[in-house]
Amino acid sequence: MYPTPVARTSRPWRITYQALLPLALIAWLLPLIGVAVFSIKPAADFAQGNYWGWPSAFEGAANYALVFTGSDMPRYLLNSVLITVPTVLGAVALSCMTGFALGVYRFRGNLLIFFMFVAGNFVPFQILMVPVRDLTLSMGLYDTKTGLVLFHIAFQTGFCTLFMRNFIRALPRPLIEAARVEGVSEIRIFLHVVLPLMKPAIAALSVLIFTFIWNDYFWAIVLTQGSGSQPVTAGITSFNAQYRAAYHLMSAGSIVAALPPVAMFFAMQRHFIAGLTLGAVK
Repeated sequence: MYPTPVARTSRPWRITYQALLPLALIAWLLPLIGVAVFSIKPAADFAQGNYWGWPSAFEGAANYALVFTGSDMPRYLLNSVLITVPTVLGAVALSCMTGFALGVYRFRGNLLIFFMFVAGNFVPFQILMVPVRDLTLSMGLYDTKTGLVLFHIAFQTGFCTLFMRNFIRALPRPLIEAARVEGVSEIRIFLHVVLPLMKPAIAALSVLIFTFIWNDYFWAIVLTQGSGSQPVTAGITSFNAQYRAAYHLMSAGSIVAALPPVAMFFAMQRHFIAGLTLGAVK
């Protein structure tokens, strides 16, 4: 029923597995390696077709310096922070409350409301593109960081509610019942009993949502334009001119844009893994 662990397989298969694993890892990382290599090459290498060869000159320092000094990259990075951080705080805070309500209380329509939260995650982005854009225009939120934050909070709350509701349902229910017997109000039960137990889930969900929002490109180009409100994922395309694309600068900018979510994952790695595996073993 379950796959046989590699340690229990035959010796030839273990050797094959150990030989193919590094190759698979390199193949998976090859696009990222290509971007990192090209970020230290001069622009002439791309024009000459030198994609994977040895750089004709090492201009990594100049390329990365030009990304910050010759473009609006600092502004785009600031926009990403101002969009991502409020979205994470808003989506996680709302999902903690909705997850508590749907996971603790038993009432008619509980499952239906839960399905309504989850159903939004199955709607293709392309279907929502035109109505969401028209809605932001009618509300005066188009091409604003506030509009992008509100949309991301609304759309991510469904997934966050699914995550939090299932996590809360796995918590020991006698803790909540004991607090009620002692006369503790429901709001205090949420704040002082349930919320402290949710810290691993909150950490794991924060890392996931931070990565989702920071790396978003589709809605960044649909709902914003220009350096005043666009995040870094959309701002990287500003290195393209009408007749020429600065691929070496785009590569350097992509590496810079990828660093914050990677740094956050490593900073929160212990809590992230604990949040995903909590409750897996009784």
